[in-house]
Amino acid sequence: MSEQPTNRPDKSSGSRGSGPQMRMPRPVFGWVLFIGLALILATFLSQSWSGRARPIGINEFWTYARNDDIDKLVIRGDTILGELKPGAQGREQGQSNSFEVKYPPAAIDQNFINQISRLCPSAQIKFDQPNTLLVQILWPLLPFLLLVVLIWFFIFRQLRNAGAGPGMLGNFGRSRHRVSSKEHTNVTFADVAGIDEAKEEVQEIIEFLRNPKRFQKLGGRIPRGILLVGDPGCGKTLLAKAIAGEAEVPFFSISGSDFVEMFVGVGASRVRDLFKQAKENSPCIIFLDEIDAVGRRRGANFSGGGHDEREQTLNAILVEMDGFETSDQVIVIAATNRVDVLDPALIRPGRFDRQVFVALPDIKGRLEILKVHAKKIKLGPDVDLHRVARGTPMFSGADLAAIINESALLATMANKDYVEMSDLEEARDKVRWGRARKSRVVDERDKLVTAFHEAGHAVVQALLPDADPLHKVSIIPRGPMGGATFSLPERDRLVHSRKYLLAMLKVTFGGRIAEETFCGDISSGAAMDIRQATEIARKMVTEWGMNEKVGFVFYGEDDGRPRLWDLGGGREYSDKTAELIDAEVKSLLDRSYQETRELIEAHRDKLEAIAQALLKYETLTGEEIDRLLKGQKLDRPTVSDLLDAAPVPPRSLPRAEPARGREGGLNLGPGPLPQPG
Repeated sequence: MSEQPTNRPDKSSGSRGSGPQMRMPRPVFGWVLFIGLALILATFLSQSWSGRARPIGINEFWTYARNDDIDKLVIRGDTILGELKPGAQGREQGQSNSFEVKYPPAAIDQNFINQISRLCPSAQIKFDQPNTLLVQILWPLLPFLLLVVLIWFFIFRQLRNAGAGPGMLGNFGRSRHRVSSKEHTNVTFADVAGIDEAKEEVQEIIEFLRNPKRFQKLGGRIPRGILLVGDPGCGKTLLAKAIAGEAEVPFFSISGSDFVEMFVGVGASRVRDLFKQAKENSPCIIFLDEIDAVGRRRGANFSGGGHDEREQTLNAILVEMDGFETSDQVIVIAATNRVDVLDPALIRPGRFDRQVFVALPDIKGRLEILKVHAKKIKLGPDVDLHRVARGTPMFSGADLAAIINESALLATMANKDYVEMSDLEEARDKVRWGRARKSRVVDERDKLVTAFHEAGHAVVQALLPDADPLHKVSIIPRGPMGGATFSLPERDRLVHSRKYLLAMLKVTFGGRIAEETFCGDISSGAAMDIRQATEIARKMVTEWGMNEKVGFVFYGEDDGRPRLWDLGGGREYSDKTAELIDAEVKSLLDRSYQETRELIEAHRDKLEAIAQALLKYETLTGEEIDRLLKGQKLDRPTVSDLLDAAPVPPRSLPRAEPARGREGGLNLGPGPLPQPG
């Protein structure tokens, strides 16, 4: 897409074809002049301060005179300014050669001059007229006054006249948006996948921009502002560009942070300039990305005052959106992932009166997104994009695009002709959990503990019918984890049943119980499991009404909005209720822990076989886990066997970072557990 800032000078002026110009541009010349004068002032001040005469007494003055150490004297009223000869006696190391002494004017007569001339025959004596009181006051302040005048001339005067003509800061108050013309807006709805409901909701905006008279005939008013709400990477910006591409209108885009500067009033000036240019180029679309940077709720900050630059910018946006006429064909689209912090005046009817929720794609949407991005790469015959979509719940469109790109890079580095399914799976794991650190040195004891830990997760997940299907298990360090157990959900879950949540609790306990049973000790690797299990159990008791004693009552946290009157985040129930909640959460966890222990004890031999297979192969698929649970053996070669059969030339590898402990554990999904709707 061709995007150019609107505040660039017009290249079609009369200077075209006149040859190269050696003249320095006016803004650059202004800055050079300003910096040069500032350096001159700094030099003057440093010299005046460093060379200032030091005051001395009359006795010290006559001591210098008797030693013939005086080189020059300037007599100015009751002040005698003098300069000592180099190497004068009595002067301390590092002291200035210049001195100043206060002397009674009546004592400075011809006898005084004769006496000085006799003691210091080589001294130069000069009389000077004393400065007036006004000069004595203004002379020390002259550099500072000159500096203030320069600042006023080069900054404040230019800011006051911003937009009136070219200058050093003539464009400072102009908007920094980018414009994509309808000829260069090549993004359409065909490039946007996985958010069909959002595309349907903005379809009438496209029809209005294409044929506004159709809506004006019946007196209807199209929404002036559309607020796109969704998690990062869900396609809000892409959807806004697609609206402009489908309607074939100019696209003005700017980020909310581009309005705010250090000078007061600049943000409001840029808002007015943006809307002015948009009205001149209507029909068009204004896209304000990250609107929460300037649209936050007024009065919710802790600065002690409410009239800051952001609020002035927000007020300017509110005024401009109220100033739209019925004939103005300008649509304002904003995007945010924090709609809860926006000012209510910004999202009231008449401004951003329509909110379009851009949700994370479901399995169908993920498949469509993968197909869109996979058009640009070569896929092998074994690639199953539907399986990739199943294995990426809670992934955004940006994450899926990164998976396709990473798989292409992996295939390229392996000198393959096309992307294989293994490349896509490795890319998915890399995007979500980080790069596999195969070169990391792991102690044999830690490797054994990790193998039994992950085998415990795998056995419990494979045996419980209410848990998600098992995808694979690995003890290769990846990111902060020493190992991981990956699930492959058959469908996206909008709500979670009690049986499913209890199964998830048991799966999280499998790793710790396996460590305790087979290794004779426990490790810190279950930290993530304990955190996840506690979170699930507490929500079952306090938010989802799945406990008989606590009942169908909500005791969860608030919505998290900032409130000046509730800085402590206190709970809204008594200490007795809190004790009951804690007791029920612990009881639920203890029961699940004991049931998981009994399940593992009943399948000790199968868990040990899976752990030994992990030590041998490092990674096992879900199908291989099923074979081991049925008592079958695996006959595939290990990694070392493949390396011995087909040696590769040595190459330099990145230096492995030292191990800092492992944080193995089950990953229950790429994101936090969704709350039931």
